[in-house]
Amino acid sequence: MTLDRSNQARGAWGESRAARHLRSLGFDIVDQQWRAPEVELRGDIDLVARLDDLVVFCEVKARRSGSPGGAVAAVTPAKQTQVRTLAESWLRAAGSPAVDVRFDVIAIDGVTLTHYEAAF
Repeated sequence: MTLDRSNQARGAWGESRAARHLRSLGFDIVDQQWRAPEVELRGDIDLVARLDDLVVFCEVKARRSGSPGGAVAAVTPAKQTQVRTLAESWLRAAGSPAVDVRFDVIAIDGVTLTHYEAAF
């Protein structure tokens, strides 16, 4: 199986654009592509952002325009469960701070960015 570097590049571009968007809303980006220390937990959290006592775990999906269902459709129930599990690990690793938690999705279809707050 060959790796499609154009998809990797689009993903990196999307995460960078999403981070700029969150910063424009006043958030600090505290982690990017965070992986859990527990080896049994797979995947990563694209962006962890903080504003005061609010920590946002943000899944970023960037697709070429015309994808069926758009980029947001790629955030399946299984992906949501994975992100929640990773968020619990992040909070443990951060010393379980007393914060409010929200799960957002930033979907980029073509060049159009849509921010879904409290998406799941």
